[in-house]
Amino acid sequence: MRRLGDPVLRTECDPVRAFDSSLERLVDDMFVSMYEAQGAGLAANQIGVPLQLFVYDCKDDKGRRHVGHVANPTLVEADGELVSEPEGCLSLPGLHFTTARHARAVVEGVDIKGKPVRVQGTGYFARCLQHECGHLRGEVYIDVLSGEARREAMRAIRAAQP
Repeated sequence: MRRLGDPVLRTECDPVRAFDSSLERLVDDMFVSMYEAQGAGLAANQIGVPLQLFVYDCKDDKGRRHVGHVANPTLVEADGELVSEPEGCLSLPGLHFTTARHARAVVEGVDIKGKPVRVQGTGYFARCLQHECGHLRGEVYIDVLSGEARREAMRAIRAAQP
């Protein structure tokens, strides 16, 4: 798992162009890595692969479980009220900061066969979709923080580094 400070996390990822067995293996590997780290989502760059791809396994605000992947995702909608809740990241293990995210999100992209997919989420699942799309743009969730919340997060990150 790549940690904050690794340049791959701050670089915009390349589009997936080859929809073959190696992509299928990558998605399988990403699910294994996500589950081992007890995460709800994982972007490819978090394991050092700079491709526009993420996997997820999380629940929405109605308790429905969503499991899947999206290649070449675009966050096409993020709306509804802003909900501020603690958020974490596998690239910043053990740290959680209150982060405002929209209550609803829609992502469009393709699956591992190159077929179009549209994924809609509310609640925690919407948070996950926004978080993972940010990773693929070279962002980390602390980038959406501002003011005292951002300063507090940066102090905690510095304190957690060896």
